Amino acid sequence: MTTAFRDRVAEYIVGLQDKIVAGLEQLDFSAPKFKRDSWTRAEGGRGLSCAFAIPNPTRLEDTNTILEKAGVNISIVHGSLPPAAVKQMKSEHATLPWDPDFEDTLPFYAAGISLIIHPRNPHAPTVHANYRYFEVCDPKDPSKVVAWWFGGGCDLTPCYIYEEDARHFHETLKNACDRNAPGVLYRPFKKWCDKYFYIPHRKETRGIGGIFFDDLNSADHHLLPSENDPSSRPRSQEEIFNFVKSCGDSFLPSYLPILEKRAKTPFNEQQRRWQLLRRGRYVEFNLVYDRGTKFGLNTPGARIESILMSLPETARWEYQSEMGTDPESEEGRLLEVVRNPKDWV
Repeated sequence: MTTAFRDRVAEYIVGLQDKIVAGLEQLDFSAPKFKRDSWTRAEGGRGLSCAFAIPNPTRLEDTNTILEKAGVNISIVHGSLPPAAVKQMKSEHATLPWDPDFEDTLPFYAAGISLIIHPRNPHAPTVHANYRYFEVCDPKDPSKVVAWWFGGGCDLTPCYIYEEDARHFHETLKNACDRNAPGVLYRPFKKWCDKYFYIPHRKETRGIGGIFFDDLNSADHHLLPSENDPSSRPRSQEEIFNFVKSCGDSFLPSYLPILEKRAKTPFNEQQRRWQLLRRGRYVEFNLVYDRGTKFGLNTPGARIESILMSLPETARWEYQSEMGTDPESEEGRLLEVVRNPKDWV
């Protein structure tokens, strides 16, 4: 892999961050702008964290902002992974050519964008997206790439189910997948998403899913065309990059129409209480199960503020809460969906 390819990936994620932050800021001209925090990493690399948070989220009656908290972060970093991070990476990327006896530091390069949006209104869903490129190099010759892959995905976490919103979100992601391999990618990546964003101790998914993928490289079977396509073959690095760009470019059209539609819906204290309870589930997943959080915390020079930006400003836990226990209630409908994931398109 050449440095030029790395540069192209980095250029893409910088531009995507600009577009997403601009799109969110244009929704609400009266709200504060995102705080832009440019940083450099002593071990190698740079990044830009764009963060939004209202000053006092416990008094939502004092603000009409659409967003309560949001972060759109990019990082372009390189250096050496310590043995603990290498060990975790080996356990999570079994398809890559790891030496099972390797116990040393490992040179790496990573470029990615990660975002989380927590709206103020309980009727507007939280959304998460992450797209990244990763290389690991030969410890004896750091200029030699021994493995590369893309990973990422996008998922929606509502507090209340609006079926037209769910269909729109999933249809947009499916169209992005179909632009690269019609009828091949969306279904397996949707199932992967439901499996990944699962909270075992709650027996619930985090939300209503989207797409999720990892280890995408030239040998990945998910990128083969359908059985009816005579051109069945592995996909090149360039083709996989085009697929990832299609996914990244689909973020704004998949989410902004939903946010605009639900941001001004009237809500009451009970609905706000339910929103905070569901955010508690979000926190549980991110801190206990999320691989990205674990990897970031194990990486030397990690920016803890950026890693934990995904957590909401406020959340709630109740002992044996009665909310959602009535299956006919709106809260009960949400629980039915996260306990039994469904196909939306």
